[in-house]
Amino acid sequence: MLARAELLWRSGYVVLAPDLQAHGESTGDRITFGYLEARDAEACLLYLRVRFPGLHIGGVGVSLGGAALVLAGDRGNSEAAVLEAVFPTIAEATDNRLAMRVGVLSRVLTPLLLFQLKPRLGMGADDLRPIDSIGKMRCPVLVLAGTADHHTTEAQTRALFAAANDPKELWLVPGASHDDLLRFDARGYARHVVGFLDRYVARKATGG
Repeated sequence: MLARAELLWRSGYVVLAPDLQAHGESTGDRITFGYLEARDAEACLLYLRVRFPGLHIGGVGVSLGGAALVLAGDRGNSEAAVLEAVFPTIAEATDNRLAMRVGVLSRVLTPLLLFQLKPRLGMGADDLRPIDSIGKMRCPVLVLAGTADHHTTEAQTRALFAAANDPKELWLVPGASHDDLLRFDARGYARHVVGFLDRYVARKATGG
């Protein structure tokens, strides 16, 4: 995320780059695929609102981080959200990843893994459906992913995008898989992501 932070900083934005719980140097011993991380995203946005009142805020979330932004729903309360390679449901995300390794056996193994969510993490697959939460977001969204991404397929990205409210934008990166999209296409990333934030965050801040 440091390269993204640098890009945004050089584009004139103040940047907060947090570690979500159980990531990086943050406390926590279990990743919850966006469930508890959504509270972290909400807390970060609330911090910015309190620390910098009147500041216009945009969120950038990649994969699980993007899912956390979406699962926060209207509690996220930002002026814009960039969602990179976000899975529509944990069931699809799990099946995709298993299928890449065991093929059609994923259809048998996926339900077994999802069954363990409740006893292990205290939530179930129904709690991890960004496609159901994205319609609760009240800000413009930019959805982006690679066309060759097998972790979150193009069809799944399109379905997530279709569930979002207007205004919304979609950028499918030709040939990219579950890559760092900034590294894969730096110019395209800057054009789409910074351009989107300029339209919905910077312009709003200046009254444009």
